Amino acid sequence: MIIRSAFGPPSDFSHGLNRFRARARRQWLPVALAFSLLPDILLAQFTPGPVASQPSAPTSALPPVVSAPTPNSGVSAPAGYILSANDQVAVEVFGEDDLRTNGRLNGDGNLSVPLLGSTHLAGLTLTQAASKLTELYARDYLVNPKVNVMLLGYAKRRFSVLGQVNRPGSYEMPDGSPGGIDLLEAIAMAGGYTRIAAPERVSVRRHTAAAGDQIFKVNAKRFTRGSGGSFRVEPGDTVTVGESIF
Repeated sequence: MIIRSAFGPPSDFSHGLNRFRARARRQWLPVALAFSLLPDILLAQFTPGPVASQPSAPTSALPPVVSAPTPNSGVSAPAGYILSANDQVAVEVFGEDDLRTNGRLNGDGNLSVPLLGSTHLAGLTLTQAASKLTELYARDYLVNPKVNVMLLGYAKRRFSVLGQVNRPGSYEMPDGSPGGIDLLEAIAMAGGYTRIAAPERVSVRRHTAAAGDQIFKVNAKRFTRGSGGSFRVEPGDTVTVGESIF
């Protein structure tokens, strides 16, 4: 009996061992599963998710860029400037865009103005020209019109420098000095004196409607020495620099 009990088939012992193994597997299965999923959990926590980008509006949906209209750019006319033939002016009537115009005065000093036709403006200041147009519009067309006249460009005003200068010829008056420039500035525009020039022997020929042709003898040498005095060259003048006799 004892031997059979000791060496008989280990049915009870195997059954207990199997139960122990099954219970151990059930206890360690969640732990193993947790360790297997740990890398994925950590990766999900430290890896940023996709960033949702705002959809960009198509180019065709963007509003077009509209540039502001550029107003007429006038020139800075000196106070009391008197209009003459070939000056370019702009005429504006407040609240009446259809009456806005710009152009050059013709050879007779007239400008074609809407409703008024050819209107003589030469010989008037800008203020006087505006007053004249205001009166003409108020007479037959508008009630209390407000008219503005602006100078856009000077007529081409020329003068000539001849004789002993480096670049003799005809020159235009600068836009900032339509009525005339200093004699020394005129000579500088012509390249200055030559080596044999005689600044003390300068003559200026001028034609005026009232006095006809006039000739002025000018000693420009005293101007360069800074002793005072000056001479103004006007449109249409002809300056001649004499030659030194030595």
